Amino acid sequence: MTFASRQDALDIENETSWGARKRPATLYQMLRDTVEAFPDRPAVSYQLLSGAADPSQTLTWQQFHEQVCRAANLFRDLKINETDVVALVLPNTLETAIATIGAAIAGIVNPINPLLEPEQIGAILRETDAKVVVTLKAFPKTDIAQKTAEAVRHAPHVHTVLEIDLNRYLSPPKSWIVPLIRPKNPGNHHADVKCFNTEMQKHPITLGFDDGGQDRVAAYFHTGGTTGMPKVAQHRYDGMIYNGWLGHTLLFTEKDSVMCPLPLFHVFACHVILMAMIKSGAHVVFPTPAGYRGDGVFDNFWKLLERWQTTFVITVPTAVSALMQRKVDADISTVKNAFSGSAPMPLELFNRFESATGMTVIEGYGLTEATCLVSCNPPEGQKKVGSVGVPFPYTDVRIYKTDDAGAPVDCATDEVGEICISNPGVYAGNTYTETAKNADLYHHDTYLRTGDLGRIDPDGYLWITGRAKDLIIRGGHNIDPADIEEALMAHHDVAMAGAIGQPDAHSGELPSAYVELVDGGTATAEELREHCKVHVHERAAIPKHVEVLDELPKTAVGKVFKPDLRKRAITRIYNAALNEAGLAARVTQVIDSKKRGLVAQLEKTGELDEEKLGHVLGQFTRPWEWADQAQTEDA
Repeated sequence: MTFASRQDALDIENETSWGARKRPATLYQMLRDTVEAFPDRPAVSYQLLSGAADPSQTLTWQQFHEQVCRAANLFRDLKINETDVVALVLPNTLETAIATIGAAIAGIVNPINPLLEPEQIGAILRETDAKVVVTLKAFPKTDIAQKTAEAVRHAPHVHTVLEIDLNRYLSPPKSWIVPLIRPKNPGNHHADVKCFNTEMQKHPITLGFDDGGQDRVAAYFHTGGTTGMPKVAQHRYDGMIYNGWLGHTLLFTEKDSVMCPLPLFHVFACHVILMAMIKSGAHVVFPTPAGYRGDGVFDNFWKLLERWQTTFVITVPTAVSALMQRKVDADISTVKNAFSGSAPMPLELFNRFESATGMTVIEGYGLTEATCLVSCNPPEGQKKVGSVGVPFPYTDVRIYKTDDAGAPVDCATDEVGEICISNPGVYAGNTYTETAKNADLYHHDTYLRTGDLGRIDPDGYLWITGRAKDLIIRGGHNIDPADIEEALMAHHDVAMAGAIGQPDAHSGELPSAYVELVDGGTATAEELREHCKVHVHERAAIPKHVEVLDELPKTAVGKVFKPDLRKRAITRIYNAALNEAGLAARVTQVIDSKKRGLVAQLEKTGELDEEKLGHVLGQFTRPWEWADQAQTEDA
């Protein structure tokens, strides 16, 4: 099918409704169809190390199907039924892909970012009521096993932990050394601990139960979290199949080889890529457990594309920025497209990447709450750099503002409002597992409120203009942080930038910016602030404070993690105010409270006039508390 314009998407919709379109009813049916069509074609490849000649393993679609069936049968044997949860605290491995699909067929799969802290992992395990956890066996240079053990200790309903040993991917002599240096395997919890591969091999290679044959919730994904504590979104088969159908219909065939260095605990890799592979029969390659974060991946990336005869690269702007600091030193002529998500790509970076690689960049937009895909720049049509393209078939995007009564009103063409969406991936009324979080989340009980600000131009292209929750409000004046970030990104020394509102006693908030420099960059904070005075077109938006960090805090898919920046700013501003007032107290940390947002926690450093302290910090809108008297109502 042609997808070159918004009209093409509408034409696809007009052929037949989504409900009437012939498609698999369940994930297992989708996998079975592909196995029958392409049993001997490569499905999933993996290499533990990043070198272009390092050992790798590949499963054909027939082999992948057999292993998925074994895993699903294992989970059913562990009393996982359709409403029970299998949590995965894993980096990328072959077993991660197998367990993801197997768990979604047997019950509900709950991939969890292993970079989270144990208390966050534990909170997600409790929120989803997980019964089984699949994680790593203790291994050198990773603390995933240790963090998972601590999390399980605080999740009383987890009865089994299944471990995956990365040593099986190594060859001698490295494989001989690991047992000698392996960290002690943690066992400070109540659950049974078993070997995932050993247990899986005890089960047959065909599905031992009826997969149900109908739509249901099959996955829980926590939000990546640029706005605070993770929330858990519910995904149905229909939304997962929709994402796979889009990938197959518009992008991939069984002849494609897709390089995906993104984590499977994120919807981009799981729902956009893995589902599209299953629907199309294409081949996906996962390089190293940590993907782009893995040792040597950026340095070896071009050679990896040559090795695997890659046709599609899956990426994010931060990865593209890093790749552009490395010369293309391999034959990458097989690569047709780079599919980029997570954030809009700056124009300069977009042009530089296309020029250096010969790839066509396809920018897309999606979100965890919608099972992922919403729009993309059409592969065969006009690419408006800076936009996120046109909505996919069967995705209805509305831009709403609210009237004085709080009711939604459609915005005019090019008028900015909140992006709201309806598609097969939106589980209206039930987006989050926590019922309270679904309140006020929809317009007309149908359209998911994304919290993103945007507009639709006359050609039907969607433009994201900011994040509703990210707005810097200076004395009642709204400032879009993207304006500051884009200005800073135009500086040749800047690799990434994040702008936030820092507390201010007079204006409520003042714009503040944090930057990460490119390798070899020498720009100072003052130079960058002077740069902003020229390139930030609104005087009120010129950052009051610019700080250069060795590395900006990021989410798993490379977005700037702004809560950490806000915490830095609150700490800096509050401590400066305390110091200026001669008060013997300091901020020890800033916590993210469910009920109160960011809260500064203080400790005394000497004799103190508490009334005066109350007046000083009372000038700011963000709450504070004594660290040793912290409130516990939202723990």
